Amino acid sequence: MLPPVSSQGTDGVIAVLSRMSLGNVAINADYSWDAGERARLLQSPIVPETRRLAGGTSAIGAVFIVVNAALGAGLLNFPAAFSAAGGVTAGILLQLVLLFFIISGLVILAHCADACSERTYQEVVRGICGRVAGVLCEILIAVYTFGTCIAFFIIIGDQLEKLLGAIMHSLADSNIPWYADRKFTITITGVLLVLPLSLPREISVQKYASSMSVLGTCYVTFIVIYRCVQPTSEPPSDSATRSDSSWIAVFKAVPTICFGYQCHVSSIPVYGSMQRQDLRHWAAIVSAAMFIALCIYTGTGVCGYLLFGSAVDQDVLLSFPSEDVPVAVARAFIILCVLTSYPILHYCGRAVLEGLWLRFTAQEAGEEPARERQRRIFQTLTWFVLTLLLALFIPDIGRVISLIGGLAACFIFIFPGLCLINLKLSEIQEQKSRSWWALLVYGVTMVTLGAFIFGQTTTKAIFVDLMG
Repeated sequence: MLPPVSSQGTDGVIAVLSRMSLGNVAINADYSWDAGERARLLQSPIVPETRRLAGGTSAIGAVFIVVNAALGAGLLNFPAAFSAAGGVTAGILLQLVLLFFIISGLVILAHCADACSERTYQEVVRGICGRVAGVLCEILIAVYTFGTCIAFFIIIGDQLEKLLGAIMHSLADSNIPWYADRKFTITITGVLLVLPLSLPREISVQKYASSMSVLGTCYVTFIVIYRCVQPTSEPPSDSATRSDSSWIAVFKAVPTICFGYQCHVSSIPVYGSMQRQDLRHWAAIVSAAMFIALCIYTGTGVCGYLLFGSAVDQDVLLSFPSEDVPVAVARAFIILCVLTSYPILHYCGRAVLEGLWLRFTAQEAGEEPARERQRRIFQTLTWFVLTLLLALFIPDIGRVISLIGGLAACFIFIFPGLCLINLKLSEIQEQKSRSWWALLVYGVTMVTLGAFIFGQTTTKAIFVDLMG
């Protein structure tokens, strides 16, 4: 059972996210100051080294919120990612290398948030890197949340198909009745459950989804590990566990790892809601959170791969038989988690689109409620219909994750690297120290690595996974 701090921490973050959408979209609507003034503001000590916020999120609460932000649908794809990477050793080593950049990116973002006094990811990028980078960041956040919502619908269809097949004892596709068809179950579940949860203006009704999501993903990990170590389980043949282990094959797992550990967009609101705000404290929090996520992802990836080898499905739960009762409970948990997570992801994407609309139409937030309600309903219905239609014709979550995993690399590597570069270049120093040059080179390395991952994974996803 999670500590009681989880609800208060989630409430704090939801409050911050709520201000993202409508109330504060015009905070940084015009970054029209010149470069010299902007540089002076960035390097001025407007924020003490340590700040304390009365009633803010505790350290333990922040750890679990960051873990919840990282854990999600990507968990189901990790065994297939280990298979694509060439096995257990390659998958674990790749995670450890990427985790160094993931944790450092979270610390860089918190430092930049203090420098520009902003508390959302897109506004930090806008404040540090300028208007063009800020708009690009907002567009990518909208695309990323849109793709994640598609993956959620695919998961709902896959798991409901297995559950209904087990209930009706009809495992052959030809014998499944029309009302148990995957496309019908996705549509009816979306219309009856997902759409009503996505229409409200605020997301405070979703404040308990955090604990449910963490419990659900932990249960899935427990079931996969239990099925792997139980005496009756038969390991796959040697040929099934041998995969291509070249360095090119290793990069096939990068989108899944980036998608799984991407919590950077929500990390800045978490940092801004904490009781004690300083970088060393924050570094310890994100390190602990990423270690927990590493254990969960590695446990699922290793045991799922050892169970099924290279024959593992893109969604590991689909590799288990439908009549397996504990696995059926895991499917129900995942469906519940997805049903509560879709509205939150949609809310974040809709908030970004709303901010872009108000900014480019030069409108003020707080317009008359009727017009805001009409636009919100239109945005929600358009988002819902498009994600639903795409989910009906995309066969598995692996193809979606391979595409949006490249976008996750932008939030993990490119934007934090750009922020670090701009922050260092804004410092006025007659003689640059070694640490200054080291941080500048590290920022360039992050941007270069992120650009390579984004280009390589996105190209493969478009021309191989989608078009192929």
